[in-house]
This record gives sequence, C-alpha cells and structure tokens, in this order.
Amino acid sequence: MAEDHGPSVKNDKQYEGLRKKGMSKERAARIANSPGSSKRGGKSSGSGTKRKSTSQGGTKAQKAAAGRKGGKSS
Repeated sequence: MAEDHGPSVKNDKQYEGLRKKGMSKERAARIANSPGSSKRGGKSSGSGTKRKSTSQGGTKAQKAAAGRKGGKSS
C-alpha cells in the first residue's frame, strides 16, 4: 500500500511510482498533485512550448541561396 507522504501530496501511489523512476521529490509531487495526471500517466499535456531541433535541413543549393553553412562558398 502507498505510504502517506503528508498533506502536500494528493496521490501517494503515483508519487511513489515517479520517485522510483528517479524523479525529484518536488517534480513527483507536482505531477501527482496536478488535476488529471492519473489519466495522462504523469505525461505533460502538450500545452507547453516545444523545442526545435538544431538541424534545419534543406539541400546544399537552398543553404547556399540562404547564405548558410553547407553550400559552396564563392
């Protein structure tokens, strides 16, 4: 059975599972206390900002036309 982690943690079972996965106490408590977290399994809702990858792609000709590294230098 899940141990009682005090009034600051609403979902003790989920909190313990997240802690076993190596998550910090603060982060595990935030996820366990967030509304609807049990439906998402602790995953983020997707409403935050997404990171772009560093590689922007494009052919050598496109990079040369844009003046970026990768095209032939004149």
